[in-house]
Amino acid sequence: MEKNQIYIKYGTDYTEMTKELLMESALADQIGDRSLQIGIKPNLVSDSVASYGATTHPEIVAGILEYLREEGFSHMVMLEGSWVGSRTDRVSQMCGYQELSRKYGVPFWDTQKEKGVPKDCGGMKLQICECVDKIDFLINVPVLKGHCQTKITCALKNMKGLIPNSEKRRFHSMGLHKPIGHLNAGIHQDFIVVDNICGDLDYEDGGNPVVMNRILTGRDPVLMDAYVCHLMHYSTEEVPYIGIAEKLGVGCGDIREADIRVCGQDLEKILPRSRKVVELADAVEEVESCSACYGYLIPALEMLKKEGLLDRLNMKICIGQGYRGQTGELGVGHCTRAFRHHAEGCPPTETQIYEFLKDYITGCSAQS
Repeated sequence: MEKNQIYIKYGTDYTEMTKELLMESALADQIGDRSLQIGIKPNLVSDSVASYGATTHPEIVAGILEYLREEGFSHMVMLEGSWVGSRTDRVSQMCGYQELSRKYGVPFWDTQKEKGVPKDCGGMKLQICECVDKIDFLINVPVLKGHCQTKITCALKNMKGLIPNSEKRRFHSMGLHKPIGHLNAGIHQDFIVVDNICGDLDYEDGGNPVVMNRILTGRDPVLMDAYVCHLMHYSTEEVPYIGIAEKLGVGCGDIREADIRVCGQDLEKILPRSRKVVELADAVEEVESCSACYGYLIPALEMLKKEGLLDRLNMKICIGQGYRGQTGELGVGHCTRAFRHHAEGCPPTETQIYEFLKDYITGCSAQS
């Protein structure tokens, strides 16, 4: 497989189609040395099963492990750290990764428990989990899905699971896009296996899965994300970290340079255009919010909209680290604890936010 190529395969036997796609991609030839330590990095953002549209299907990782074993590789490890507010040990158990670890005898490294070490990432010093330096060849297995703050998340953003929780919070204070771009100048991913089985096109935490039964492979994370933008009906300019990573030499962001190859039957499935996040975000004043907090707010707003309550909200909802120590009327999360009305939690769940906002809206309506 050349660096400008992206291979695609459709099917419903996810383990076998993964193995077939890796064979087509000649992954073993790219790795070469059978003694290398291979890291496999899924997306286990929160405690929801893969069919919910947020986390990497364990069947795909099983296919990677079986393929590597059959090709003579024996030094593999899975590594990941869930988002702030979730515990990786619980998430990995719920999502089937502890079972994978037992079945294949492959360790699972919880990067939430890892020490961060400073590293120069294209001129920006970032804290990266210590275990990353132990990996010789990194296979990234992201989910193709939407994101409430960055519109898409796939290959480049998935590297956030390899930084400590404290650094994840700092990324949001820096605006996400710039540090994500620079992070990929510091962590080199060698191969990408994209889970496009049923990703949620709006929320990184899932809940609205769109079934595509598709897996993609590639070598260039910038080109892969640019192609994902195309599939999700966004321009790369709408996802600034792609251009930042390209300027830092991480890869190519011009999909005109991509050689797209469908392996097997081409089902020509087109992702629907979805803009729920953009519409709902009009009700929010967000400053440096963490993904978990913002990610729970947006589905709560959708619930209110379906009930006809959101239109009755005449106040912007404040959220994010930028509101620490400030006062105001309506806020979500611990950072807005000095506000007159706020939903406590770090983060509060979408149910807690929904109930809090519903009470606020109905209370205001009763007083007017």
